[in-house]
Amino acid sequence: MDEIDSKIIHALQLNGRLTNQELSDRVNLSPSPCHRRVRILEESGVIEGYSARVSHRALGMPIVAFIAVRLASQSKDAMALFEDGVRRTEEVTACYLMSGPQDYILQVFSISLDTYEQFVREKLSELPGIGAWETNFVFGEIKKSGLVLDPRLIK
Repeated sequence: MDEIDSKIIHALQLNGRLTNQELSDRVNLSPSPCHRRVRILEESGVIEGYSARVSHRALGMPIVAFIAVRLASQSKDAMALFEDGVRRTEEVTACYLMSGPQDYILQVFSISLDTYEQFVREKLSELPGIGAWETNFVFGEIKKSGLVLDPRLIK
């Protein structure tokens, strides 16, 4: 991956709806080689896909919770069962395996505290292997870029 690939990735992260012509203009490359590079980035897994950023508030889900989970056992089987359960739980929009005192951090959006409580009682508490969890609610969003920048592009 070179600097042109990094510029392509950055431009697509800012606007995934760019036409090939617009993208090639922004990275100073002719359309055909630009298109070829994008395909290579997609096929190699650097570009995983394209999506729209959606406002959770505009969808009526103002509650954002980050749930720190500690498993009762950190065995390979316990982790696999928990991760499988998380993958099947639609309310969990992100799950990260962590270092430190917590094993996982989950992200959940909710309509209200009542619906969050319902999620906890009916789904979170049913996930296999949980020893303990702690919820932190978001009061405000300071920065949410979603960008992964190549260090060569940071000035």
